[in-house]
Order: sequence, then structure tokens, then C-alpha cells
Amino acid sequence: MTDFYDDLETRSSDRREAEQFAALPAHLHHAKDNAPHFRQLLADIDPAAIHDRASLATLPVTRKADLIALQQATPPFGGLAAVEIGRLARVFASPGPIHDPEPHGVDPWRSARALFAAGFRAGDLAHNCFAYHLTPAGSMFETGAHAVGCAVIPAGTGNTEMQAQVVASLKPRGYIGTPDFLKIILEKGDALGLDVSSIRIAAVSGGPYLPDARAFYEARGLEVYQSYGTADLGIVAYETAARSGLVVNEGCIVEIVRPGTGDPVPDGEVGEVVVTIFNPAYPLIRFATGDLSAVLPGTSPCGRTNMRLKGWMGRADQTTKVKGMFVHPGQVAEVLRRHPQLSRGRLVVGRQDASDIMTLRCEAEESGDDFAAAIRETLAAVTKLKGAVEFVTPGSLPNDGKVIDDTRG
Repeated sequence: MTDFYDDLETRSSDRREAEQFAALPAHLHHAKDNAPHFRQLLADIDPAAIHDRASLATLPVTRKADLIALQQATPPFGGLAAVEIGRLARVFASPGPIHDPEPHGVDPWRSARALFAAGFRAGDLAHNCFAYHLTPAGSMFETGAHAVGCAVIPAGTGNTEMQAQVVASLKPRGYIGTPDFLKIILEKGDALGLDVSSIRIAAVSGGPYLPDARAFYEARGLEVYQSYGTADLGIVAYETAARSGLVVNEGCIVEIVRPGTGDPVPDGEVGEVVVTIFNPAYPLIRFATGDLSAVLPGTSPCGRTNMRLKGWMGRADQTTKVKGMFVHPGQVAEVLRRHPQLSRGRLVVGRQDASDIMTLRCEAEESGDDFAAAIRETLAAVTKLKGAVEFVTPGSLPNDGKVIDDTRG
């Protein structure tokens, strides 16, 4: 039994980069020709010039946070889809509402690799407890399970007693769903005196995998693996038997950028996850997810050679109100950009004498009153608010992706 889904997972990093970026210009051409949003966004871009990560980083990002407004202005998909709606396999309405297209084809959401890494194999029966109605998660994992060669019980959500009865009756080997719902099903089975021990493996996503659930599964001898994805992109990265971060999925180019910008950060620094996928129907290019993560150095001990992420580490959208005005991470980044002597910065928002205050803590080799005054002037010009400036030693700000730290409670 092979340990890998296919040879793409173990190709050299250099070969992967070369092959993905060789395919990217044609993908960009396709997006410009067929998706109105990208036709406008990339109007001045020559796709042939985008041939490596440095040139990719020059392209503007499209933010998930903007999808609702984009889709309201240009229904149904905000101009991001490259095919007509009737040529899709399924159309979903996620919370927001945000409309998500599913194209035809095998494993369109790229979940098969995550399921394979979790131990699912051809001939297995999988109990899929992701929602099937309007939201894409049920179909996202069912199509991947079919690609692996599994049969699927389309269990969906809720109705815990019937779920336990179905598990006892049909005896699926694997569970697919949120991390906590399997625990609820198994406990219900125990309470009803049902044999639910057939489930030995699980692929979980869509919520935090908390220590109490982890301990419960380990005590029952279950192998549970996490994956990270979104309703727009599909599965972006997944856990393997190495239990050492999440391996980036083939078919994705992942960047970690400074929140509020499109600027990549050094490996290991926490930033926003930005993803480009090779989906001809929905060619998302530099799609900013709003999620925080960081790149783990080296390759996974499991033998897969793609980039690894630390996992989900919070939200990148730290927009807050100060004295009734919104302050955005992009504004903090703009202040830093205007003063290249600053390496990193964090805007700390607090309260003093019943009034909002803000202090920009800056990592810099140099300091001084004149330099601080210049930064304060820039901060006021960009945010329309006055704030203090505090210099700190380079490398002393926490590596947690926070650009705005609201301490007002």
C-alpha cells in the first residue's frame, strides 16, 4: 500500500515550483479572458511576466472579505467565475451570503489528498457528516472520497441518534466532518448500547480540534487528521502521519503576507494566507483568506515535499474603531512603507482617561525625537488620528501576525 496519493507529492521543491510557474501565465491569460473581475484587476499585467514567486507578489490580492460586495455588485460570482453558471456542477450559498461554484470533474475541491493522508483507501465506507444543503463542505469531501475510491454515507449534520444507528448498522471505517461531532455520535452510540467501533479513522475540518476531543479519540485508538480549507478555495493544506504541520495541497500556490497588504513575509513569520488555485472555472488568483498562519521550515518527515503551514492561527482582519473611525491593518503597513528604516510595527489601541489612545510600537535600529515626530506625522496623515510612537528592539514584537492589538477589552 503506497504512502502517497501520487508522485506529485514527492517531486522536488524545485521541480514543483518550475512546473507550477510554467503553468501560471496561461492560467492568468485564461482568467483575464473569461473572468470580468480579473480582466479589470490584471488589465495592466502581462501574464508572461509572472514566472516566479517574486513576480507573483506584484499582483494585487482579491480579499475574501470583499466577496459579498463584489457579488452584490456583479451577481452571482462577482465577476470571478470564468464559466457561465449553467456549466457548473453545483452552486452553493454559504453564510454571508457568498455564492460558491463547483465545477465538473474529478475531485474539484482537491480533498482527495487530505483523505488519503488520513488513511482513507479504495473500498472504504466513509460517514460524511458535513452539511450537504447550500454549503459546499459535504460535496467538497464526498467528491474527494469518490476520487480515492470510497463509498459515502451522505449523513450530513444533526439527528445524532440516527447517526449512531447508521454507524452501528453500516459499519463505516471512516468519519468525515467537524472535529467535535464525531465525539457526540460516539457518545450517543455508547449511551444507546450500540457498537460504533467500526470507525477507526477520521478527517476533520471546519472548526478547532480542541484538546478534550483529541484526548477522547486517542483513548479510543482513533487516528484523526485535520485539514485547512475554505468554501471558495477547497482544501488548501492537510495533516499527515508525521503530525508536523499541514502540507500544502498540490494545485495551490500559497503565500504568507503581512496583514492588510500583499507583501510576503519571511518564512516563519505569522501573516495572512494568500492562495492561488489552478481552477479554470473559478480561477482565484492571490485570494486573501483572512486567516493567519506561518510557514514551517524544511519538509515533512512523511516524505511529502511541499511547503508546510503551522495551521490556523487566527484571523488577519484586525480592523478596529478608534474614536469612531476605522483603522485598518493596511494603514499600519502604509506607515511602515513610508519609513523603510522600520522593519515591523504594531498599533496598540487602549483607553486612558475615558478616551481611546493608540501607540505605534516600531522595530527599528535607530530612534530619536525627530524620527518619532516624522512617524507620528505619517500616522496622523494615513489614519486621520493622532497617536504616540514607541521604538522597540528589532525582533522583540511577538510573532503572532497582529498588526493592530486592541487592548480595550
